[in-house]
Amino acid sequence: MSVTQSSTTVLEPIELQSLAVTPEPSVLASETKASKGRRLESAHDITTAPEDPLPSDHNVTTLESWNNPRSNIYRIGASYWSLLVTGANDAAYGALIPYLETYYKLDYLVVSLVFLSPFVGYILAATCNNHIHMRFGQRGIAVICSLCHIAAYIVLSQHPPYPVLVVVFIVAGFGNGVADAAWNAWIGNLNKANELLGFLHAFYGVGGTIGPLIATTMITKGGLSWYSFYYVMIGMSVIELAACTAAFWHCGAEEYNRAIQASSENTTGMRTALFSKPYARVTWIGALFLLGYVGAEVSLGGWIVQFMIRVREAENFSAGMTSVGFWLGLTVGRAILGFVTPLLGVKLAVLIYVPAAMALELVFWLVPQFYVSAVAVSLQGFFLGPLFPAVIVVMTRLLPKHLHVSAVGFVAAVGGSGGALLPFATGALAQAKGVQVLQPIILAFLGLLLVLWLCLPRLGKKRD
Repeated sequence: MSVTQSSTTVLEPIELQSLAVTPEPSVLASETKASKGRRLESAHDITTAPEDPLPSDHNVTTLESWNNPRSNIYRIGASYWSLLVTGANDAAYGALIPYLETYYKLDYLVVSLVFLSPFVGYILAATCNNHIHMRFGQRGIAVICSLCHIAAYIVLSQHPPYPVLVVVFIVAGFGNGVADAAWNAWIGNLNKANELLGFLHAFYGVGGTIGPLIATTMITKGGLSWYSFYYVMIGMSVIELAACTAAFWHCGAEEYNRAIQASSENTTGMRTALFSKPYARVTWIGALFLLGYVGAEVSLGGWIVQFMIRVREAENFSAGMTSVGFWLGLTVGRAILGFVTPLLGVKLAVLIYVPAAMALELVFWLVPQFYVSAVAVSLQGFFLGPLFPAVIVVMTRLLPKHLHVSAVGFVAAVGGSGGALLPFATGALAQAKGVQVLQPIILAFLGLLLVLWLCLPRLGKKRD
């Protein structure tokens, strides 16, 4: 009885101390991050939480930011460059498809395999990501993702037979998958995650903008072959290897495992994220959302060139520039709306962005004018841009820290799968019905995103 009474007297002042610091904005932001796992607790978590309330207060005081410690400045820059390389890789598919068709004498269905093969790489990344972190830390991620990119682009630059090309894209997909999950999970745990993730994915959009721009210009204006573009990608990947390895060199397995233990949670990893009832809902809804989102994004960016050539009767260079416009809109949207989203609240913001993208998709579909379509698809990219960062922010708020790498890695892999499966399915339908099937497919998936977003748990006024 005496032990129970002393336990009660300890808990009450801790509650009062938490309420006392609530008005401070910086602490409130940190408290939100530190308490993100408390909204979805299992019965075991609820019964044991009062026994040791101090680690939560410790997490509040040690929350990292983009410039604290100062080494994070370099790590942020390196991770941004890594996502830029990933974006250039993904967006180049759409710009290169017309030339791959001609070079290898392929139809829509077979050339669509360039979208499908990275799916295997993303799935492998999802299964290995947590293990790589536990064994090698973020340093291992930096080296592995960069080497995968370099190896893939060296082979592609030699324009191998088409079956080899498809296999090599699996290697590039694996590199994308491990980088995507690692940098999203890490930045999602920093202070002002909404803004930082917005810029992270803005750099992905920058890559998505310059990739088609460089490829189209080299081919149509420079008279070079499609595979010449991958010499540029080799150079970018070498910079990625140097920058990421140097920035994360001291972030080995010991540092990662120490950070996980500091979260004072039981480390059960992927199994808990996927099958433990309080957390599984968030993980699976986030995964399905990104499956549809990345699928719609890559389908639109990947098939827009063919759509403009075949349906809008545009010239090759003009059609390639519409792909650039889409990715540019995506980039600007992520950079600008990343600051608007926290003001609106992430839940409300997405409920505005998705219907706006749907309305622009209708304009793109129903108004048969090249310039109208080009403007509509650019604005559509603007409103689609913030959706990926929004999902990561919600997940890092609702899930405890020890599940972030596993859960974010899983949803990123499923999202990458959507970026493979949906464009492939679009190509298969285009083979049978024509490339105009792109528009109703995109509209349907945007509607699905809206429904899935409404199924997420409520964040609450203070946490939103």
